[in-house]
Amino acid sequence: MSKSAIHSLNAPAAIGTYSQAIRVGHTVYLAGQIGLDPSTMLLVEGIDAQIARVFENMRAVVEETGGSLDEIVKVNVYLTDLADFVKVNEAMARYFEEPYPARAVIGVAALPRGALVEVDAVMELTSLSLGLDARE
Repeated sequence: MSKSAIHSLNAPAAIGTYSQAIRVGHTVYLAGQIGLDPSTMLLVEGIDAQIARVFENMRAVVEETGGSLDEIVKVNVYLTDLADFVKVNEAMARYFEEPYPARAVIGVAALPRGALVEVDAVMELTSLSLGLDARE
């Protein structure tokens, strides 16, 4: 198995012993993103801002692979307050197109740095994002 780390300067640097994403073949496993501003490494304030920042951070990592959010096939959403589920749905409708990725939403007691939301994902790169001719 050959794996390679993905790193985007437009997303927060890893704050532990992990990579922003790992690519194995055509599959990319994205680490959990919280609402950290990549330029300051500080958590943005409020659930709406954190949700948007999470998906912007995720987009930056995904684009570093040459892919797009549309290639994400599975997301896991972790919320400290499940009442914010509606806001996550609204954000996902802005960031993703149908067919939407499969998803799990999990209520948790706490997240790193006091975040209100965290999202991780799995992405399957298409032949287009891999720069391959569809006949290959």
